[in-house]
Amino acid sequence: MNKKYNLGKLDEVDLRTVWPHEAHDFTKWLSEDENLNSLGLSVGMELELVETESSVGSFNADILARESGTGRTVIIENQLEDTNHDHLGKIITYAAGKGADVVIWVVKHARDEHRKAIEWLNDRTDDNLGFFLVEIELLSIGGSLPAPRFNVVEQPNEWARTIKLSEGLNDTERIKLSYWTMYKDIAEKSPEFLKVFSPHKPAAQHWSDLSCGSSAYHIALLINTQRNKIGVEFCVPGDKAIGRKAIENASTFEDRLDLKAEPYEAKKASGLRFFKENCKIKGNENSWPGYIKQQLGWALAMREVVDELGL
Repeated sequence: MNKKYNLGKLDEVDLRTVWPHEAHDFTKWLSEDENLNSLGLSVGMELELVETESSVGSFNADILARESGTGRTVIIENQLEDTNHDHLGKIITYAAGKGADVVIWVVKHARDEHRKAIEWLNDRTDDNLGFFLVEIELLSIGGSLPAPRFNVVEQPNEWARTIKLSEGLNDTERIKLSYWTMYKDIAEKSPEFLKVFSPHKPAAQHWSDLSCGSSAYHIALLINTQRNKIGVEFCVPGDKAIGRKAIENASTFEDRLDLKAEPYEAKKASGLRFFKENCKIKGNENSWPGYIKQQLGWALAMREVVDELGL
């Protein structure tokens, strides 16, 4: 029995029909919040615009941005054509001039030799610098308006870097690094979580930050390997008014998270911490996925409360 399916055909649209001029049209479009967010999602980061045409000596980087939450400096270089040696040199120059932590090279098409060059750079730089090579395309269905799509073709090898990072660490630090590596893997497979947060790269520490879309505060996931606790935190680095409002509404957080609040007010930072006891981490890797999924749920619930309170 033959069955007819009403399906359209994807057609590729020439980039220059939408963005005739790279600097005046494409860079301007990409710097808008919605489009910068789309690029950020493709590379697993939450990006905030700092400025366009950012001066580096006698040159200008197309976009200077930062990663929300971490404050990492991000350089974005655009090229609406095949990659070339000139732009490869530019991204290295801009990275050095701005002290960049991340470089994103957005292109129409990545030539094989330049893909290998970016791979080579990622293999030979440390964890403080990463290069992304991203192709952009415009697609249309049945004459519809063209829609942009970002395709990551080269990126830092986080798994390999995690192995490098573990060298020289003590046993407790290696456990923390392993825990947050598993967390990142689980988080990236959770569509509900990814709609709200972008997990940060693993590190050998007791916390992992999550941006709330504001530089004034953030959410952090916590582990305590000595006291067998996992938790979540609403942290305000400097704004005492926001910190006090969160503390005044501690009961609202408690009801939503079903955890007891631990308010704190230091000289600068303030906020709320929540812990669950009897969560053994050392030598108990089989329990980590359950712990992590619980923490993802707490983070989502905390974000809802933060939004409802207008913090």
